Amino acid sequence: MSTNRRVVLAERPRYIVPTASCFRMDEGPMPGDLAEGEVLLRTVWLAMEGTLYAKVQRITALQRDPVKLKDPMVGSAIGRVEASRHPRFKVGDHVSGFWNWQDYVVCRGERLRNLDFGPKKISYALGAHGLAGFGAYIALDTLARPNAGETVVVGTALGSLGHLAGQIAKIYGARVVGIAGSAEKCQLAVEKVGLDACVNRDSKDFEAQIKAACPNGIDVYVDTLGGRATDAVIPLMNVGGRIAAVAQMTVVNPAEASGRGRMQNTLQFMQEIIARRLSIRGLITSDHVKGRVKEFDTKMKAWIDEGRIKPMEDIVVGLENAPDAFQGVFEGRNRGTRLVKVAD
Repeated sequence: MSTNRRVVLAERPRYIVPTASCFRMDEGPMPGDLAEGEVLLRTVWLAMEGTLYAKVQRITALQRDPVKLKDPMVGSAIGRVEASRHPRFKVGDHVSGFWNWQDYVVCRGERLRNLDFGPKKISYALGAHGLAGFGAYIALDTLARPNAGETVVVGTALGSLGHLAGQIAKIYGARVVGIAGSAEKCQLAVEKVGLDACVNRDSKDFEAQIKAACPNGIDVYVDTLGGRATDAVIPLMNVGGRIAAVAQMTVVNPAEASGRGRMQNTLQFMQEIIARRLSIRGLITSDHVKGRVKEFDTKMKAWIDEGRIKPMEDIVVGLENAPDAFQGVFEGRNRGTRLVKVAD
């Protein structure tokens, strides 16, 4: 190939949700000669992750810089080695990392992860073995670990992280209640993911339903939602409850943008924390990477091989469809980990 297709950021979001119109396809030059320690990759898979929201915004998030206008979008990816000047990688190897949304890219070898740990499917390196799986594992193993018999509530029950968190909580012996954005998703969460119950957060009587689904209160909350869901969960938390604060997806969901039912009163929120002796810990996955990835991969591989975790993948084909696939994550169109297949 003499050209290199890529997806670039054409404009900042005009609305809360990063829409497909924020991006455009163009072509750049093929990478040139490799320097010592570099690897030429053919992009095979891209992950559509909600954490990339900060990348398209005007402001800088604490842990990452936004993509500049007219620059290629970036994200978690899997690539096939086409050429290598790094001793750890040979032609034909599959690796994962973080790079531009484009057909071909050159990366430094030390920034790449070799997939020699043997994932059941290569694409699992972006889901169950990726940031989503690792985040779910840290949230429930380290930040807010449940005891057997306790009740765990998981926001975005069919999200990339949420559907894995629910299954990990089941492995730890918890009773798991999910929150999802439709009756159809709730049905899938119970039938496919194996949750004990699931509540539609858009139902008019959501607060009553979540209370009925948790008759013994809530011990652990994996908060990926914020907004109305968190407002309903906090008063149901048991004394000594634990919260893993992962994301605030309702902040970027148009259906939740009206502000109804928000717990805006900081004093009220803090009173709930004090009265219930709650522990709240925020999750930034990079804080836990050092020394934990091998342990995580070993456990996750065993859980998948044993059938205790069944990853869900929502696959869109074609680099040109990545912008719409990305928009769909914020609109709740994905079922599990949303991936874009760029090449065979």
